Amino acid sequence: MMPQLPFITFEGSEGCGKSTQVQRLTARLERCGIPYVVTREPGGTPIGETIRELLQFAPHNSAMTAETELLLFEASRSQLVREIITPALKRGLCVIADRFLDSTTVYQGAARKLDHETVERLNAFVVGDCIPDITFVLDVDAATAASRMQKPRKADRMEQQPAEFYERVREAYRELAAREVKRIVSIDGSRDANQIENEIWRMLSSRFPSLSTNQ
Repeated sequence: MMPQLPFITFEGSEGCGKSTQVQRLTARLERCGIPYVVTREPGGTPIGETIRELLQFAPHNSAMTAETELLLFEASRSQLVREIITPALKRGLCVIADRFLDSTTVYQGAARKLDHETVERLNAFVVGDCIPDITFVLDVDAATAASRMQKPRKADRMEQQPAEFYERVREAYRELAAREVKRIVSIDGSRDANQIENEIWRMLSSRFPSLSTNQ
């Protein structure tokens, strides 16, 4: 019987490098012959991708309230859990998610200053028992993140927030990592991408031996 493969999530502020590490991890799993599914938030399903467009680039989204933002993220996640993540885990696949419920705890709960209990209840309602086995938070300071976000493409709505918003995001991720030490691993995201990739792989292969064995 094949060992259960983990549900892995990546978190951090805009510009922290998590999407790069998601790509590098999936390349490693590919080389090892390990079956996987990769998702992102918001998005990951046709419904979720429509919500993503509304949250990030819709021309009228500048008037969006924090409460509306929260519910849209939760709606996207609800569809993702039921349509993609839970079925993939039941089929024995490794699931790698670029953002999950911790993003809502941090961005909407802490940075948007919405009621923490309300955010926790909504998160619990949406994910049920679909909790990540391990979460990597890539920690970078606001200046580093800002320099990495200077891309040729148009910045999305979340990337246009003021510096103090990202300072609250970073502090909230640090507090969350301190509270959930068994699940959340904080990684220095300011280092070379190869160093970060190797550290993540060492951590994963030691905690989940099935990942380091060619399937």
